[in-house]
Amino acid sequence: MKKNVLIIGAGGVAQVVAHKCAQNNDILGDLHIASRTESKCQAILSSVKKKESMKKKGTFISHTLNAMDIEETTSLIHKIGAQIVINVGSSFLNMSVLSACIKAKASYIDTAIHEEPFKICETPPWYSNHEWPRRKECKTAGITAILGSGFDPGVVNAYAALASSDYFDQIDEIDIVDVNAGNHNRWFSTNFDPEINFREFTGKVWSWQNSQWISNHMFEICKNWDLPEIGPYTTYMTGHDEIHSLSKNLDVPNIRFWMGFSKRYITVFTVLSKLGLLSEQPVTTAEGIKVIPLKVVKAVLPEPASLAAEYKGKTCIGNFIKGKKNGIPRKIFIYNTTNHQTAYLETDAQAISYTAGTPAAAAALLIAQGTWDIKRMANIEELPIHPFLALLDKLGLPTRIHENKEEKPIRFHSSIFSEK
Repeated sequence: MKKNVLIIGAGGVAQVVAHKCAQNNDILGDLHIASRTESKCQAILSSVKKKESMKKKGTFISHTLNAMDIEETTSLIHKIGAQIVINVGSSFLNMSVLSACIKAKASYIDTAIHEEPFKICETPPWYSNHEWPRRKECKTAGITAILGSGFDPGVVNAYAALASSDYFDQIDEIDIVDVNAGNHNRWFSTNFDPEINFREFTGKVWSWQNSQWISNHMFEICKNWDLPEIGPYTTYMTGHDEIHSLSKNLDVPNIRFWMGFSKRYITVFTVLSKLGLLSEQPVTTAEGIKVIPLKVVKAVLPEPASLAAEYKGKTCIGNFIKGKKNGIPRKIFIYNTTNHQTAYLETDAQAISYTAGTPAAAAALLIAQGTWDIKRMANIEELPIHPFLALLDKLGLPTRIHENKEEKPIRFHSSIFSEK
């Protein structure tokens, strides 16, 4: 069994990962958290202590780290004896942290696709630009690298694989829907790193339709969905990480991603974009100071983690799936709803962070226990997904299935907790 975990990052998602790892430190062993700003790590450790999240007495230490520095990261992994690294820092760090894990022979987990600071919306499939070319390195080094172990990407990939294996003989369409029906009582804010959030929507919208890549503009196509617990909601088709692996790993001709946006978000985004304030290219002010507009916008917006205490309402994320079973047309919705206040009571974080961080901790537990310690690189849908979904049920993200307006019971078995 693998033990000792290093969490890289100190935002809202890292906070959730820290709490979930602490709740299972009997399995995961010594815990460490590192970022450029150690005071943020210390704040997370204070939250873990306040909530009494540590399952048993043990180590949880913070470190200062420049995770872009491969040698520095490799050295820290060696120094603390970390066998599992959970990368929940900026997605700009992914390739550096992966390199360090390969050097140190440590398992690697991330929650989003790698991005380069001055490249937006690269050629699809996105995973082939940075991650997949490094498969051979991971296999040669004998390390496990789990890509996109958040909710979307991550859990929605598992939902697609579950549908393929258990509910359909043929899948024709997967529509992934992500709606945050919560309210944080701020005039405007993003729910996670503003720089990454805005970058998601400034390029082309890539979808997989009729087994080929189709390009649209942001906010060009909208669709209404009637969602359990939160009701009807308008969403917009946008590009997203999971489409780029599911289109390769599942034989499904149509895969789209839809996200809910308020009218205010669309208005603010449009104005910022038209003014050039979402650009990642440096500009020079009249005073001769070079600035990156997008980073200035990030600096003036609220820290996403600060939204948690006031957040109310729920998220609903899931897959509408159409196809056939035994020759008969079938349509189901596999999903999860998470309450912002419930997430805050447990982890001091809001539901957006909770849904992204909990699956990463689940992946660490599955690697530690051996179920996912595969010694190669994989996306979630390529792994045994029943143990993953079973574990998420236990960790606070239960899977639900609606068919013909009725909720169907679903049960998974997890060996991790039953062996205790």
